[in-house]
Amino acid sequence: MSAAPAACPLCREDGGLLLWRDDDWRVVRALGPDVAEAPAWYRVVARVHVAEWSDLDAAAQARAMALVTTVERCMRATLVPTKINLASLGNVVPHLHWHVIARYDWDSRYPAPIWDAPRRASDAARLAALHARLTACDAAIVRALDGQPSETA
Repeated sequence: MSAAPAACPLCREDGGLLLWRDDDWRVVRALGPDVAEAPAWYRVVARVHVAEWSDLDAAAQARAMALVTTVERCMRATLVPTKINLASLGNVVPHLHWHVIARYDWDSRYPAPIWDAPRRASDAARLAALHARLTACDAAIVRALDGQPSETA
């Protein structure tokens, strides 16, 4: 684990709407204009500053993947996406975090990566319906994560 750089946004703030946390990880739903066309965008974020996956020991890696898997399962059950995208890039924010993003065949960028340019206009009605289901997804994620043993248990 490296010392947290003062400029690291994920050391200073949660990185979205905080849904759940334990001593080592937090789960947030991303907010803001960057996710306007992909509002079902969650992140599993390391609580301490670490830049690379290989900086974690095997137990921490297993715990992170258990959390990512739980978030994905909850999203699939409540939001019924066409596909879930998982990514851990860290080029812009070099603080270990996993993106868990629901994708739909009607979204403006599908099937391209979410960071690609739009291929078609947004579908306002479908986006509004998706927004309306996010609170239920958030609640399902919290219930599922509260039922998991912690890494230190």
